[in-house]
Amino acid sequence: MIKMIRVDNRLLHGQVAVSWTHDLGADAILIANDAVPADPVRKSVMKMAKPEGTKLVIKTIEDAAKALNSGVTDKYKLFIVVESVPDFVRLRKLAPQLDFVDLGGAPTREGTTHYDKAVNLTDDEVAQVKQLVADGVDVFVQMVPTDSRVAITKLIN
Repeated sequence: MIKMIRVDNRLLHGQVAVSWTHDLGADAILIANDAVPADPVRKSVMKMAKPEGTKLVIKTIEDAAKALNSGVTDKYKLFIVVESVPDFVRLRKLAPQLDFVDLGGAPTREGTTHYDKAVNLTDDEVAQVKQLVADGVDVFVQMVPTDSRVAITKLIN
């Protein structure tokens, strides 16, 4: 069962590893990212950050979609983390059952507009988010579990 899908440019870090995993009751974290599986340093850091007793799986976006579609993840209370809006869009194209996403961390970059707390999006990302919403995906912002969810449609026009 998928408990949460989160866009967070930091992927696995203290807030995600502790607050979200505990609050969700997640017993597995799936990092879907094309760069991390080939980066031993980043993989090692994420393995150290994972909460004790929680399974950590790091896969490319394509391999993550294959795992989600095959049913092997169904036995877990799964927390999925992707690095960016485009990564979520790619994952969802391959695993269309993903029908919600929390925009938890998109940093300030050149060409971004600030929307909420740590959510900064380019025009292309805004267009992608609007398309997700049009496709029926529940897109929201919730930085920490104790915050209320804010529908992205309240933040972007």
